[in-house]
Amino acid sequence: MHYYVVCAISPNKRNGTIDIEIARYALKALNVDAHGLDEMDNKILTTIIDKFKGGPVGLTTLATAVSESSETIEEVYEPFLIQEGFIMRTPRGREVTDKAYKHLGKLNTNIQGGLF
Repeated sequence: MHYYVVCAISPNKRNGTIDIEIARYALKALNVDAHGLDEMDNKILTTIIDKFKGGPVGLTTLATAVSESSETIEEVYEPFLIQEGFIMRTPRGREVTDKAYKHLGKLNTNIQGGLF
């Protein structure tokens, strides 16, 4: 998070320093959750789960569903979601992981069993 963003939303700039209290206030004001996900991150996960049964879903289709450009999803949101283990890229498209279901408090009804 940029210093100027924190200072702009912080009620008390404390002489130009940012302590944990100010950082928490800023993150809460920006709707960033305990996992570091913002509104769009959560919208992407929710959309993949609710509209596409957890995936796979193609990038262009996902971008259209969340009203964001494919480039922005691929360059801004997706790297963090992959790094943190919420989604994965497969040859068939993006899929959410069990961690995404748990984070959103949703039940994964798309669990595929083995052959036996």
